[in-house]
Amino acid sequence: MQTFIDRYIEQGRQQGIELGIEQGRQAGRQEGWQQGRQQGEAAMLLRQIERKFGLTSESVRERIVTADPETLLQWSERILTADSLEAVLH
Repeated sequence: MQTFIDRYIEQGRQQGIELGIEQGRQAGRQEGWQQGRQQGEAAMLLRQIERKFGLTSESVRERIVTADPETLLQWSERILTADSLEAVLH
């Protein structure tokens, strides 16, 4: 027969498990959102580069899609005034 204390402990354990699962879901959603945003920024920059300078090499594409968010932001600002692809990505 389960005592009150045992039921209370089990209830707390179950709530802790449920809380951990929900926190994991939220962290996963946040990480997915950030990754999706970064991919979108890279895709937009690639599109702008190709409109302004023509098709890019695979190495340039790889460099852009693997860049961190801060670097993508810097490049996105530089493309507005750059005269060459090199000036954007320096």
